[in-house]
Amino acid sequence: MRGFWSALFGRRARRRWIHLILGGALAMPYVLVGSVVIGSLTGVSDVFTSLTLQLGSFAVGLPLAAVTALFPLTRPISVAAVRALCGVPGDALADGPPRSRAARGRTVAWFTLHLGFGGVLSGMTLALPPFAVTLMVLPLFAGLRDSALALPEVLHHAWALALAPVAGAAMLVALAGCAAVAGALLARWAPVLLGPTPADRLVVAERRAADLALRNRLARELHDSVGHALSAVTLQASAARRVLYHDVEFVREALAAIEDTTRRTVGELDAVLGVLREAGDPASTAPAPTLA
Repeated sequence: MRGFWSALFGRRARRRWIHLILGGALAMPYVLVGSVVIGSLTGVSDVFTSLTLQLGSFAVGLPLAAVTALFPLTRPISVAAVRALCGVPGDALADGPPRSRAARGRTVAWFTLHLGFGGVLSGMTLALPPFAVTLMVLPLFAGLRDSALALPEVLHHAWALALAPVAGAAMLVALAGCAAVAGALLARWAPVLLGPTPADRLVVAERRAADLALRNRLARELHDSVGHALSAVTLQASAARRVLYHDVEFVREALAAIEDTTRRTVGELDAVLGVLREAGDPASTAPAPTLA
């Protein structure tokens, strides 16, 4: 039972519900444009007074949303929203704009599905909870039956009044179930529609190969530089040890040369290691250790 309630109202379900509501918010401009089209075709000034005309506006707006999904930034924005709210692993989704016609088609399909599911769930979220709460408190406030809420006539019967709280709670559970199912479907389809295509994988592989070649070249240069510096330091230290008690001036020059060589080598080492570290590596941002 706990797993059932977690699937409906858990953290992941709530975040996916937010993702759906975000899709409904994105669908609103297209629905408004569709309402203008439907209103001009039917001669109705306010199409939102009729559920049929609202659905017609929604049906007209979705193709417009599909056309705007061809913009390059649609996929990166959609991927960011899915990663943040749907619990989809980041490596299952593509980065950057689509690079092929197939990828653009998948992006259009995803954007249309997101706005379609989100528009329906957003409408349900706005409409069902107030009505469900009214049903749940109806037995406590008899005056609501005769108010201007235009409640169904069946609620005036005693048996319907007794079942009203149960019906209201069932509506809320059904709404959460619809949101959970829709969110799970979008999370399952996201890797298919927003996942990397062969062209995306090729670009990533080429970038990794270039990075690896650069890192290998820097590693060779680092090895040569440090190896040369260590050899020079070893020779200077060996010579200074041999004449330590006979030629103090030479020892002083040898120690100065060792100091200069090590300081220069440490600077080169820090510069090369800074390039070799991958972006986002915690070691690259960690504070340097102190003497203590």
